[in-house]
Amino acid sequence: MDPVIIVGAGPVGLTLALLLARQNVPAVVLDEGPGKDEPRPARTVVLREDTAALLERLTGADLGEHGVRWAGWRSLRRKQVMSEIAFDAADPAAPLHIAQHVLTNALRAALADEPLVKVAVDSRLDAVEQERSGVTAHTRGPRATWWRGSYLVGCDGPRSTVRKLQDIRFPGRTAVERHAVATLRAELPWEGQALLHRTPPWRSSGPSAGEVTARPLPDGAWRLDWLLPPGKDLVTPETLVARIRETLTGWTDSTAPAYDLLDTGVHTVHHRLARRWRAGRVFLAGDAAHLLGAFGTQGLDEGLRDADNLAWKLATAWHHGPHEALLDSYQAERRAVVAARLRAADQALPVLRGGGGLRSIVPGAGRGHDALFADGHLGRGPLGASGTYAGSPLAPRNLEATIPVDTPPGAPVADVRVTAEDGSFVRLRNRLGRGALLVVLIAPGTGVWDRKHWVSAGVMPRLAAAVTALPHPAELLVAESYPGAPAHSVLLVRPDGHLVTALSGVRPADLYAAAEAALGGVAQGERKDEERKEPAPKEEAHSGAR
Repeated sequence: MDPVIIVGAGPVGLTLALLLARQNVPAVVLDEGPGKDEPRPARTVVLREDTAALLERLTGADLGEHGVRWAGWRSLRRKQVMSEIAFDAADPAAPLHIAQHVLTNALRAALADEPLVKVAVDSRLDAVEQERSGVTAHTRGPRATWWRGSYLVGCDGPRSTVRKLQDIRFPGRTAVERHAVATLRAELPWEGQALLHRTPPWRSSGPSAGEVTARPLPDGAWRLDWLLPPGKDLVTPETLVARIRETLTGWTDSTAPAYDLLDTGVHTVHHRLARRWRAGRVFLAGDAAHLLGAFGTQGLDEGLRDADNLAWKLATAWHHGPHEALLDSYQAERRAVVAARLRAADQALPVLRGGGGLRSIVPGAGRGHDALFADGHLGRGPLGASGTYAGSPLAPRNLEATIPVDTPPGAPVADVRVTAEDGSFVRLRNRLGRGALLVVLIAPGTGVWDRKHWVSAGVMPRLAAAVTALPHPAELLVAESYPGAPAHSVLLVRPDGHLVTALSGVRPADLYAAAEAALGGVAQGERKDEERKEPAPKEEAHSGAR
């Protein structure tokens, strides 16, 4: 079968290629550039804990060595500390701040050792043709040629050629916010902490008073962002240097603060959402599908979640035949999550950027506003939290044995320790991204015994038989405990780490029904009764091979 064509070699496109390769799906990445990223210290990204862990699994790199995990978060308004949060060194909630070119280079290095992925540099897309059996793409440049693929995914950014060729509208708002950006090396009073300073006292009052954000980088560097007043006034080198000196003087109480300027830029935030994320065999992901970023929210974080959601669905269709409902669910799930975040930001904008507003008449409103700002920057609440696919078309319906646990259906599962099929102890998250469903039995006491002592006892044989009979490759794991889950309950987890359901005990019929729902129903051309009679071969449980 033909490879998946990925247009765009940014972090989202490269991540998607690695995710597909880990599930034995070949891919071609069309890179319009020369195959390397020039260092831009002013272009950085903040990764939430789960997306950082995803990239570390794919690249094998410790991203913490190339970026900075925040030691804390501090919010100031004028001279008053509004909130302060400290992150322990091992706190999983600590965001990771890293230069984007460092991240991209780590992904490129991982792809260099991946035989299933071909990166075609200097290849600019200019035509896409679809038919029932596949898709064909044409690129121009030194290596102008036609490429044949099974599917095509546009990860080619805000000005996506793929989106334009498919005539998909991209409505929304332009220049919701503008920020002047500088990355510099300096000594600031908040080592390792990120800072949001609103209406600093050295700035005049009114809409131009703005705010400044400081985020730490390795080797004593910081990225500073100043919110600019509405309009299209140019940010000249002179005005930017004046802002730097003014800000550093206010923070350090030094009349001539020392700093080393590394890079500058202007970051403009747009809020846009593509009308469709799928057109036949063509999909959109990342900035080609959505733009957001007000209040510190991170568009790349959502783009990586797009890739994680889409990869296992494409892999399932590639290996096992057409799964149209499963492929349709990509748009239904991801677009709904991003749309909710955009609505939350649009609702908060007039409140947080509208001057006095409620703050002038309601006591404590300032702290409520601060909580909203923190949500975006720290990945919490409606502005920043990872999405939950509660209303997903893949959610199972009317299962008698369903029980509640601390993870709602459709939400990312907790990263508990589990025993794998080979008897090793691993983190649950380490079993994700292989294309297999995960079935987790909660069995207190199993962690202190070798697997050989309990694998043939109690409910294990019956559950193992039920897992073998599922309509998709699956791996059986055992955990001592899971938040909110009683003993002997069974969790069904999707390949991207979202909970399908939790069941009370071993219920083969409900487990099968839940797995079938999570796949969007039976694949086109397959008969359910045949699947029940023919369990998946054991060697497919890990690889998802054809």
